[in-house]
Amino acid sequence: MTLGLSPEQQELGDAVGQFAARNAPIAATRDSFAELAAGRLPRWWDGLVANGFHAVHLPEELGGQGGRLMDAACVLESAGKSLLPGPLLPTVAAGAVALLADPAPAARSVLRDLAAGIPAAVVLPGDGDLHAGAGDGHWLLSGASEVTAGVCAARIVLVGARTRDGELVWAAVDTEKPTATVEPISGTDLVADAGVLRLDNHRVLDSEVLTGIDPERARCVVLGLVAATTAGVIQWCVQAVTAHLRIREQFGKVIGTFQALQHSAAMLLVSSELATAAAWDAVRAGDESLEQHRMAAAGAAVMAISPAPDLVLDALTMFGAIGFTWEHDLHLYWRRAISLAASIGPANRWARRLGELTCTRQRDMAVNLGDAESELRAKVAETLDAALELRNDQPGRQGDYSEFETGPQRTLISDAGLIAPHWPKPWGLDAGPLRQLIIDDEFAKRPALVRPSLGIAEWILPSVIRAAPKDLQEKLIPPTLRGEIAWCQLFSEPGAGSDLAALSTRATKVDGGWTINGHKIWTSAAHRADYGALLARTDPQAGKHRGIGYFVVDMRSAGIEVQPIKTATGDAHFNEVFLTDVFVPDDMLLGEPTGGWNLAIATMAEERSAISGYVKFDRAAALRRLAAQPGPDRDDALRELGRLDAYTTRSRRWECARPSGCSTARRPGRRPASPRWR
Repeated sequence: MTLGLSPEQQELGDAVGQFAARNAPIAATRDSFAELAAGRLPRWWDGLVANGFHAVHLPEELGGQGGRLMDAACVLESAGKSLLPGPLLPTVAAGAVALLADPAPAARSVLRDLAAGIPAAVVLPGDGDLHAGAGDGHWLLSGASEVTAGVCAARIVLVGARTRDGELVWAAVDTEKPTATVEPISGTDLVADAGVLRLDNHRVLDSEVLTGIDPERARCVVLGLVAATTAGVIQWCVQAVTAHLRIREQFGKVIGTFQALQHSAAMLLVSSELATAAAWDAVRAGDESLEQHRMAAAGAAVMAISPAPDLVLDALTMFGAIGFTWEHDLHLYWRRAISLAASIGPANRWARRLGELTCTRQRDMAVNLGDAESELRAKVAETLDAALELRNDQPGRQGDYSEFETGPQRTLISDAGLIAPHWPKPWGLDAGPLRQLIIDDEFAKRPALVRPSLGIAEWILPSVIRAAPKDLQEKLIPPTLRGEIAWCQLFSEPGAGSDLAALSTRATKVDGGWTINGHKIWTSAAHRADYGALLARTDPQAGKHRGIGYFVVDMRSAGIEVQPIKTATGDAHFNEVFLTDVFVPDDMLLGEPTGGWNLAIATMAEERSAISGYVKFDRAAALRRLAAQPGPDRDDALRELGRLDAYTTRSRRWECARPSGCSTARRPGRRPASPRWR
């Protein structure tokens, strides 16, 4: 995934990538390390400026493109992925910070210069020892910055300096004046310069001071843009590793078939998605309160920027020694990640800061949908208001949870297509991602209304919809939606758990149907189920993944024996199921007799998606209690709370909000409704 939600943002990112491929291939960048370190602009800088990539977020009346900060983040994400060298990130960041200023002539002048393509950098308050002294109609700035990215190439450096009284003075420093000097520093990053800005009584007129810039907001903005660049770096690693695993051979096999490398690559992908989510959240939060912005920015520091060097190292380990050679591009991305992570300070500092913020508050997960789909919203609201006037009067077939209860309230919601709105009509509403978010929002507005759950049926019935005859759908789906039918999943066997295709349960063709013989294990809720989705081998001569049928079994059939499995908790939610000469009619076979594997894969994909929405182990509450108490463990608790919040909040907000911008996105996860099922 990328930061861009809209087609326009995705096209913008693609355009930057194409520009980089044409004008700044990495082979050419390798010949320019010395020039880049000295702060010389790349030869293609004027071309980049002509395209407006550096100023996509600046106002049109000042020479910019009139876009939003998220558009600029998409540019930086693509630049990070392409390893585009030079001062693009600090220039974009300087413009973003200047946009926070009051719209006075001083700020407009700076923004106009930046839109014209003058390279820039930012020194935030506290990033060095810069101080301001008041004069008659002017200020004198003195001191030195910390090592700052892009300062050697910059003609303008936006600095925040404090007076002895703590007053903050923002000014745009012209680095060509004799009172400003830049000392180049040999940095880790070979595609961007770094240096120290030194000011010696640098004179700034009162009329040149930028007012109204909140330093906390400025730091949050910069963090979001750095995170966007870092997300691009990590995305490149995912693509490069994936390509390598597909072609590299060892022991006569492509190494991408090795389970350990598959797991490593999968975790790198997960980390990349979380980094992108964190960057997206931090940039989007610029329109929210400062408190929310600080939480999002700290989350980006913890989830996107700080872990980046280790994630690139993870990629290196999958390349092996070749990834550690000078000729391979990976070390250039590694250097970039190290530099970006170092620019924000220690990871523990940001984890602790986020922990402090989340001790007493939470990240707002709401998505502003405006007036979209107003007719649907009104209709859903009317239905749910009517449902509030009704009550369910029967316990659920699937368990003693309120979301499984049956009765008039659930029936009304079911008949309106609101239990599984993403399903096709007549069972759902054919609701795309945006409509699903609206329905979620209307349920959330009515906390007294328990949203009905389908439990295990949520991941079985899509296969029924996809492959069952129409009369079987009409027999099974409506009562399941009403909560009158419970389901179980008869997949795993004693010898076929992780390797499900090794199943040995047999289905033998007989007159009018099939006879099933076999043994299933770890079957959730089989003791409650009315029907089960069962995999059985219909052709023992076929290959491992072939010759498997997907059946719907009436759990009341003769020959089915259910035995509980008592777990360490003392509960017996799981079961063994023994099937002896169980007859299943032909119309209860879904699809072709040997075509069940694809349906099984689809069912398991639905299962993973559903479980991700159900499971909620709230470790944060315990950490908040520990962090609220003084003592030697408080700092550790705050850091762990920050890391936990960064992980959970970023993934939830990404999953919740992403569908609103893209009609092809996956459906949003449900809010937790029941314990984990297998």
